Amino acid sequence: MTKLAQWLWALALLGSAWAALTVGALGLELPSPCREVLWPLPAYLLVAAGCYALGTVGYRVATFHDCEDAALELQNQIQEARADLARRGLRF
Repeated sequence: MTKLAQWLWALALLGSAWAALTVGALGLELPSPCREVLWPLPAYLLVAAGCYALGTVGYRVATFHDCEDAALELQNQIQEARADLARRGLRF
């Protein structure tokens, strides 16, 4: 099962539980304060997920470090490719 399928199953499960509670399909009569919190819950969860994603991206950008060894290796490969292409007649 792929990660997308796992997320979709979890969203379907949570969505059906939310719908059953808000519509009253389970036969439970929720108190008014619970219903007032339950209705906008998907919007709150969406905003929270967006904040988490934004925070994660910001953290990853702030703690991103350079890979000096990989940069040197890539520059060497570029020089080798240019030399090979120059031998084959390509001019830069």
